[in-house]
Amino acid sequence: MATDARLATHVWVGAYLTRLQLAGIPVYVTAKGDPTAGAVMVKCATLDGRARAWQRSYDLATGERVWVPLLEGPEAEVDAALARERARDPDLWVLELENREGRTLLDEPGLSG
Repeated sequence: MATDARLATHVWVGAYLTRLQLAGIPVYVTAKGDPTAGAVMVKCATLDGRARAWQRSYDLATGERVWVPLLEGPEAEVDAALARERARDPDLWVLELENREGRTLLDEPGLSG
C-alpha cells in the first residue's frame, strides 16, 4: 500500500500493537525509535530458545514497503544482533513478540509494509 510509506512510524507501530493484542499475541516495545521516520525491526520468540527477526525495508522493484527476514537462530544470538543494530541506529524501533508458531501478522493486509 503506497500510503504506508508516508505513515509516521509511531502510527504504524500503534496499529500493529493493537492488531497483535486483538490476536492474543504478546508484544513488547523494547526500543522506541524516532516517532516519525524510525526504522522498525520485529523479533518473534517461539518460546523454545529460538527466535526470528525481520526488518521493514523497500522493494527496489516496486518501491513498496516489505518485511525482509533479518536472521533466525538461538534467541540470544538474535537479541545480540538487534542490540548491535540499535547501537548503530538510535532511531530504531524494536518490537518483540512471543508466539510458539512464529505468527507475526506481518503478512496480513495493512501490515505488510
